[in-house]
Amino acid sequence: MNMMTVLEMHKRFHVETGITFNSMYPGCIADTNLFREKRSWFRFFFFPNLMKAIGSYVTEKEAGERLAQVIYDPQCTKSGVYWSWNGNAQQIAINSKKAGAGGAGGEIFENQFSGMIVDEARGKLMYDYSMEAVKDYL
Repeated sequence: MNMMTVLEMHKRFHVETGITFNSMYPGCIADTNLFREKRSWFRFFFFPNLMKAIGSYVTEKEAGERLAQVIYDPQCTKSGVYWSWNGNAQQIAINSKKAGAGGAGGEIFENQFSGMIVDEARGKLMYDYSMEAVKDYL
């Protein structure tokens, strides 16, 4: 939903306002409470231990640096982009050259949105329903 919202806002407002609307995938930040609802054995073996072993691990600091890069880096001024990094996780991808979790390090690149995210009818409906839900707070 967040990616659909950003893409829809890009379509509706970028040309008129000049505001850059983007989304990003910072990588698997395994030391946070993201997986707090998973069983403890799963959290112990898979996050962050497995992520570190396969090169998919991203620290909170690196994730923050990636967010800052999307904000300040001149190469990130294009609007309507889904930014990702091709870190170590890229090297173990099976089905695609651009698959993987975007491990530590790597270079930033424009990732592809999934078909559901770029579906114009869904994006419009999602945005209109969202605006209707919050209209009393705007």
